Amino acid sequence: MVEYWYNVRTHEVEEDAQSDWTQLIGPYKTRAEAEKALEKVKERNRAWDPSDADGDGWSDRD
Repeated sequence: MVEYWYNVRTHEVEEDAQSDWTQLIGPYKTRAEAEKALEKVKERNRAWDPSDADGDGWSDRD
């Protein structure tokens, strides 16, 4: 079974984790899911910290 990974350095989807694990998000069952990996991360960041409006991990709180 093929697994798909999103490479945060190259911004490309890889089949079966070809790069170092520290650069990868996944695994995903489909290429389409892996292509949306960063969107999913931002959604989870916003859910965890609602003050992080853009989902980048930085909130406006002091």
